[in-house]
Amino acid sequence: MTSPTTVPAVLARLVGSDPGRPRITVYDDTDGPTRGERVELSARVLANWVAKAANLLQDELDAGRGTVVRLDLPPHWRTLYWALAAWSVGACVEVPAHRTSAARSEVGQAPADVVVTDDPAAAEEAEEGVLVTLAALARTAAVPVPPGVVDEAKEVATHGDVLAAWEEPAGHDPALRDGGTTPYAALVPVPEAGRVHTATGDTAAFLRLALAAWAADGSVVLTRGEPAADVLRARLESEGVTRHA
Repeated sequence: MTSPTTVPAVLARLVGSDPGRPRITVYDDTDGPTRGERVELSARVLANWVAKAANLLQDELDAGRGTVVRLDLPPHWRTLYWALAAWSVGACVEVPAHRTSAARSEVGQAPADVVVTDDPAAAEEAEEGVLVTLAALARTAAVPVPPGVVDEAKEVATHGDVLAAWEEPAGHDPALRDGGTTPYAALVPVPEAGRVHTATGDTAAFLRLALAAWAADGSVVLTRGEPAADVLRARLESEGVTRHA
């Protein structure tokens, strides 16, 4: 079977292959409100989140081809669907090298049009800000939402489950900026099969790893924080992990 080469094709292949199969599983051992969570998204549920976030980007923030969406989030399941949503509408995802002053792009680059972040201050200083609450069951932000900022936990669920993108990106359009620039034609990496485990703190690397696994009809297990070695070993065994990255 030919490997998909675009993000919409990757998602369609996952849903068509086995819509109920887990594609991203996250164990959270970080300090804070998400500690102890285990979240698993099937292909169908992932595609649903992507469509809702993409419709929010288009309908509320006029995001599309050429829009720069600055993704100021750690490796997380929510980060995945926001990146996929931005790519689904033809935007360029920008991942900051350092998670400070999120509304400002790196030296020599244009400022972001939209900032998707879990930091209220970064959302407030953006031209268009989306405040993300990482907790799985959140239905509204746990902190005050600055005026003019979209409360993702409250708003994203109100958007449609089906996406009709206004315009498709060209292959030479920028898709990912993380120090360098990756065009859409090279966004989906060489497929790497298996159920892959990662504990990376590098958001751009996490996005690439997920795309490579999904392009091969695989899945990802992300561990956040530092669980005890025996706990981690038992988790990965129970998850059927076949590869580590």
